[in-house]
Amino acid sequence: MTNSTSTPSGTRAGRREWTALGVLMLPLLLVSMDVSVLYFAIPSISADLEPTGTQQLWIFDIYAFVLAGLLMTMGSLGDRIGHRRLLLIGAAAFGTASLAAAYANSAEMLIAARAVLGIGGATLMPSTMALLRTMFTDPGQRAKAIGLWSGVMTAGIALGSVMSGVLVEYFWWGSVFLVNLPAMALLLILGPALLPESRNATPGRFDWLSVPLSMAAVLPVVYGLKEIPSEGWNVRYVVSITVGLLFAALFVHRQRTAASPMIDPALFRGRGFAPSVALNLVSAFGIMGSAYFTTQYLQSVLDKSALEAALWALLPSVPIGAAAPVATALVQKGVNRASVVTAGFAIAAAGFALLAFAGSDSMWLVLASCGVLAVGGVIVMSQIMDLAMGTAPVERAGAASSLMETGAEFGGALGMAVLGSIGTAVYRHDMPASAPDVARETLGGALAVADRVPGLATVAREAFTNGMQGAAIAGAVLLAAAAVLAAVTLRRVELHTPQEAPEPEKVPA
Repeated sequence: MTNSTSTPSGTRAGRREWTALGVLMLPLLLVSMDVSVLYFAIPSISADLEPTGTQQLWIFDIYAFVLAGLLMTMGSLGDRIGHRRLLLIGAAAFGTASLAAAYANSAEMLIAARAVLGIGGATLMPSTMALLRTMFTDPGQRAKAIGLWSGVMTAGIALGSVMSGVLVEYFWWGSVFLVNLPAMALLLILGPALLPESRNATPGRFDWLSVPLSMAAVLPVVYGLKEIPSEGWNVRYVVSITVGLLFAALFVHRQRTAASPMIDPALFRGRGFAPSVALNLVSAFGIMGSAYFTTQYLQSVLDKSALEAALWALLPSVPIGAAAPVATALVQKGVNRASVVTAGFAIAAAGFALLAFAGSDSMWLVLASCGVLAVGGVIVMSQIMDLAMGTAPVERAGAASSLMETGAEFGGALGMAVLGSIGTAVYRHDMPASAPDVARETLGGALAVADRVPGLATVAREAFTNGMQGAAIAGAVLLAAAAVLAAVTLRRVELHTPQEAPEPEKVPA
């Protein structure tokens, strides 16, 4: 039973709901932007606050780690206390932390503020999707809304780095955080009037033991996977991943045996939900795995400045805006969504295949391949998210959304680790044995000493490009396999007529 002010299942949303969706998109955009917003601000922060090397890493990474670790907790908490309430609490925390980060006078203060931003982000992401699920009960309208949600989240990551570059160019580094304040203020003002409240009326007791178990499962794995591309398969990273997987097993056992689990195992009995989580993970694997190479390619191989590279990297984002709406329109015209998802994976695989033909001076081919890959990925993510949210009961929308987003975090980290490792192995194999040790480790290391070794820069750039080609081939094979997997696993699921949750009870919020 759901405590909600939403309209009955299947009722078409009106102007109020679409206006509310616009309000929800602002915090979602900013939360996704904060993943990359420090790309150009770090040098200014380092000059001002003088952090140690370890502190600088934590300034950059703590946001994503806290966000990933708390997604499941906050999704489940929203189901219990109300998603609108949690969203507004998160917006207040996000705004306050943004102000503290902007005026931080020490590295420790900035790290703490970034951690609180991660907590706020973890409340905002699943709450926006859960409220979207509540407001848009008509399947066609929900599909369009989820398509917009997917496009905004994907675009935010690309826009974050560019916005930070522009702001740091004309203002001080704290301005990259102050841009959050107007959107959060608007949400706090308009949210209570426009957004319905939605929560599970009989959720049972909150399982506090699952909170540390979920964080112990997620954080070590994400940490290990994020470090492997740059540091290699170091023993401590392998141990970190292993420890995380052991806690993941304990977390799963807890969910299966607890009287009121954080993540109800019944979610996975919904038609298409489990395949959705897995396929969403694979899609994120491809998108983030390719980004690991293309950002370095634009900067280090083509020798563009960081801001130039970020601006060029915006071009592949242009077709993303049309990808989800076109896919949704096809489904609404009767095309089986399993076929659309399969086609999305095939398109993304074609993007990787194009990347495999890139040379050391192939900017337009690389940008085109990124655009094709991103279009395929967004098609998959928008349709899979709609499937998952359509099959999940309204009262568990927060938990369902958090599972999908946590899976995407794992997929992205895994993509960078696996494809990054393949690229690094090829790079090191192709570098001459006579090259300095630092040059054999990474392209950045090679360029740092290139002025002392004639011809080293050219050789290193060729080796990196070869590594990118090898990783692209692996990515193409994986996504082609995912296309087959999607066709097989989703064949029996009538994706174009999603299973709807029971009609919510209309009671005062």
